[in-house]
Amino acid sequence: MPYTVAALYRFVPLPDAADLRDALERRCVELGILGTLLLAREGINGTIAGSEAGMATLLSDLRDGPLFGERLRDLDVKLSRAEAAPFSHIKVRVKREIVTFDDGATDAGEAGIPVPPEAWNALLDTPGLLLLDTRNAFEVNLGTFEGATDPHLSRFSDFRAYVDGLDPAAHPAVAMFCTGGIRCEKAGAYMRAKGFGTVHHLEGGILRYLETIPEVESRWRGDCFVFDHRIALGPGLVERPDHDPETLR
Repeated sequence: MPYTVAALYRFVPLPDAADLRDALERRCVELGILGTLLLAREGINGTIAGSEAGMATLLSDLRDGPLFGERLRDLDVKLSRAEAAPFSHIKVRVKREIVTFDDGATDAGEAGIPVPPEAWNALLDTPGLLLLDTRNAFEVNLGTFEGATDPHLSRFSDFRAYVDGLDPAAHPAVAMFCTGGIRCEKAGAYMRAKGFGTVHHLEGGILRYLETIPEVESRWRGDCFVFDHRIALGPGLVERPDHDPETLR
């Protein structure tokens, strides 16, 4: 059967993250959900897959169920499809961060200005814009936006050192993007804390852009790496099966 795949995250205080883990994993097993979910005091992040009905039930539980109450009502979710199971089992883990940045002082709530996909192309025409791809180098090599700067990161936490080498005065306008939006929230907050005045980020990330913008209007070039067995997606979030995982990472 085809699988519904959900890439999701939400920055929200979850001081009871450790207490939620077992019950959430049991619910995923009951509904036949596969993949990985990360819980931390700062929120939830993950990519999971299951039947259309099972996924709809779990997302409803997350947004308005007894486990989280209304804390995940604004959960950010990008849905796509897979013809084969993109994961082999379910893992629910409790971590220090839902995306590793190794900077406990960064408040993702100060990420900057979210730009919806429909307005992204116009933003890219801003004179003097510093457009940053905040993903790891192997992801950038698979695809990126026209004119984007690659910081050549081996891991996301390297972005802090890259920003520390920039002069905020030389970059009055910054825009950044990542796969689903989560890395940009931390990266943008860090740049603002370092004195960069105007920082934009692509709302919903590359996945929402590919889902929303017709291919004929797209500024995206190449494919978007995803962290599951599908390897890469193209416009419309269609699976691109011609990538060898051994040549990546």
